[in-house]
Amino acid sequence: MAAGITVLQVAANPFVAVLGSEDGASSRLNLSQAFNSLGTAIAPIIGAWFILSDTIKTKDEIAALTGVAKETYLLSEASAVQMPFLGLALFIMLIAGIFLFAKLPKMISEDDTGTYSAALKNKNLMLGVLGIFFYVGAEVAIGSYLVNYFMDMNLTEVIKETGFMKSIAEGILNSGITENDNKAIVGVFVTFYWSGAMIGRFVGAYLTKIMKPGNVLGIFATIAIVLIIISISTTGLVSMWSILAVGLFNSIMFPTIFALAIAGIGDLKPKASGLLCMAIVGGAIIPPLFGFLTDHVGFKSALLFIVICYGYILWYGIKNSKNALHHA
Repeated sequence: MAAGITVLQVAANPFVAVLGSEDGASSRLNLSQAFNSLGTAIAPIIGAWFILSDTIKTKDEIAALTGVAKETYLLSEASAVQMPFLGLALFIMLIAGIFLFAKLPKMISEDDTGTYSAALKNKNLMLGVLGIFFYVGAEVAIGSYLVNYFMDMNLTEVIKETGFMKSIAEGILNSGITENDNKAIVGVFVTFYWSGAMIGRFVGAYLTKIMKPGNVLGIFATIAIVLIIISISTTGLVSMWSILAVGLFNSIMFPTIFALAIAGIGDLKPKASGLLCMAIVGGAIIPPLFGFLTDHVGFKSALLFIVICYGYILWYGIKNSKNALHHA
């Protein structure tokens, strides 16, 4: 599935980038990526409903069950993921069928002869590849460990004792908060992290239209760093909401780095797109490293590693702010 998603990104991103003027590429990519974020905003809610909303038994509790009771419990746990996954598969098949018959214009001439060798020699492109690596790694690391981070800070009890937080959890879970597993209670708030990315991209589509994309990237990376430092330095709801707010400022990073990296490279765009999308592997490398650090130094200290990732993105934005075009 990851390979399929990567192929889609490789094909779609340069397509969007060349649909209009080059100086508007960042704005168009932010707008199109905003709709990608809609899915990631909805997914945590679906996960909380179908996967985390039941009472999960411990290893010892499962071992204590009788044969029939144990089999019934394991079957119920398996069924919790079946319907969401089957529904997702059917929806993807529907989308694939639509595009199978859609007539899209050919954007790259058959005479274009860009090569990977030439792409690898483009310094700004390769710096952009590293930017995508750090961005995806940082975003996935935070998003993947939010539940663990909140549990580590014992936020379940804080949520239960805070009126508006309790109401949010019960509203999303569509049930009384005491009826759900603690991980489900904190898990529902992960949706704010991913939905922030969706909202931010709609805003970013406008900002990168009136400002230099490099400047917008630098500003958003700076705010993300500040929010992480606030989360590190505080506890309770302040720490929780500050780390969730990072999602809002993650929003424009992928499409803006992508647009800056392929700016002015002509027929190298298809090859550059492949390299940039390959850098998504940062989401498979940085989160385990972050997890290793949390085990050894704790979440608060491990988040400094993520600050370094955003520090590189800040530098890349500043570097490109001198040359990146914008249209007012």
